[in-house]
Amino acid sequence: MNSTAHLEASPLRRSHLGAHLSAGASAGRRKPRYRRLPALSPRLPGPPAATMSASAVFILDVKGKPLISRNYKGDVAMSEIEHFMPLLMQREEEGALAPLLSHGQVHFLWIKHSNLYLVATTLKNANASLVYSFLYKTVEVFSEYFKELEEESIRDNFVIVYELLDELMDFGFPQTTDSKILQEYITQQGNKLETGKSRVPPTVTNAVSWRSEGIKYKKNEVFIDVIESVNLLVNANGSVLLSEIVGTIKLKVFLSGMPELRLGLNDRVLFELTGLSGSKNKSVELEDVKFHQCVRLSRFDNDRTISFIPPDGDFELMSYRLSTQVKPLIWIESVIEKFSHSRVEIMVKAKGQFKKQSVANGVEISVPVPSDADSPRFKTSVGSAKYVPEKNVVIWSIKSFPGGKEYLMRAHFGLPSVEKEEVEGRPPIGVKFEIPYFTVSGIQVRYMKIIEKSGYQALPWVRYITQSGDYQLRTS
Repeated sequence: MNSTAHLEASPLRRSHLGAHLSAGASAGRRKPRYRRLPALSPRLPGPPAATMSASAVFILDVKGKPLISRNYKGDVAMSEIEHFMPLLMQREEEGALAPLLSHGQVHFLWIKHSNLYLVATTLKNANASLVYSFLYKTVEVFSEYFKELEEESIRDNFVIVYELLDELMDFGFPQTTDSKILQEYITQQGNKLETGKSRVPPTVTNAVSWRSEGIKYKKNEVFIDVIESVNLLVNANGSVLLSEIVGTIKLKVFLSGMPELRLGLNDRVLFELTGLSGSKNKSVELEDVKFHQCVRLSRFDNDRTISFIPPDGDFELMSYRLSTQVKPLIWIESVIEKFSHSRVEIMVKAKGQFKKQSVANGVEISVPVPSDADSPRFKTSVGSAKYVPEKNVVIWSIKSFPGGKEYLMRAHFGLPSVEKEEVEGRPPIGVKFEIPYFTVSGIQVRYMKIIEKSGYQALPWVRYITQSGDYQLRTS
């Protein structure tokens, strides 16, 4: 239970590690492997109930015609929805479109998905953010059931949609919104169910509505993915205009029974509370933290402990943001030369500005070219380049990009009309990449404690990935 195992490569090999797991793994591998964490122990109830109130929910087609609706409170006339589309079109023409529209005392809170409008009506001053969260969750549940949520899938599944709307909300308040739990008793073969078996699972009335009882696995394991996306904007003279890190911690849970988990991070506030802050203990300051509903928020507010009873299978435990100055991980320099209205030559230099033992995989550098360019020719020191005329870009693909390395790409195009390029302007260069075994913020999973009344042994594993988000460098 106190030992840790390190997944190297197939076949698996284990070795003892300390509580702090470094990102050390062979840099040349494609897919990041999980590493074993120390398994310890936690404690908790469920999160506080959310409050909101919606009178009715409508699903409209692209012309505003109601396809299906559910009246939860009866305090708003269902005919009020007829005012929604004229009001929407009027606001759109005025250039004052907003996610909340009002007609008299009735408020319409709406979102658009594909060719559908989902609209909630209310007379009260409801908690708008929670109403929108509910509408997006409804889209997520319907998408789980029908794969693609669009007008045709609603028309083909009226009975299931009505059943789901009944379970998702009651008297204007959200109820069961977990698609895994809903699929236990609302199925697309509902008419084939035997009446004796169509009972509501205990999870619906449970305090822990996101997890069923009686789950069993031969091998109990938890896989933790720490994924950070780097958003970066650099201007033409090389100054960083915007940089931030958006992180998520995702779990794959294969645990029997009703386990309680506690996750420990190198959170700066936690270190200060426990007296661990100092030069030896590197910590990060998390901002805009958002948790899955299973996390006990009162416990986190009190002592920064992330404790929870997890759903079964895959889910996103938390997300966070760090608005910190990030050194560009892949630096791009470009030179564009024009020759007498006949051709243009582009030279791009890419440099990996991360640790030498790390490797960026699947690197794609998108270099914009004039829309009237033709006859492309390329020369690269590594990887391959291709012209994508429908997007007016050259995509330079590098399968494996080690830290500290520098590579060149030259492109030559015929150019019938150079003048047009000046009118078009010059879009920025975009970069995509993924670096395994590495987090740019330095966040670490210090431990994962697992406790279940049967006392079984469970194995927690972790892996770290840094990837590009909105990563752009402007050209001169």
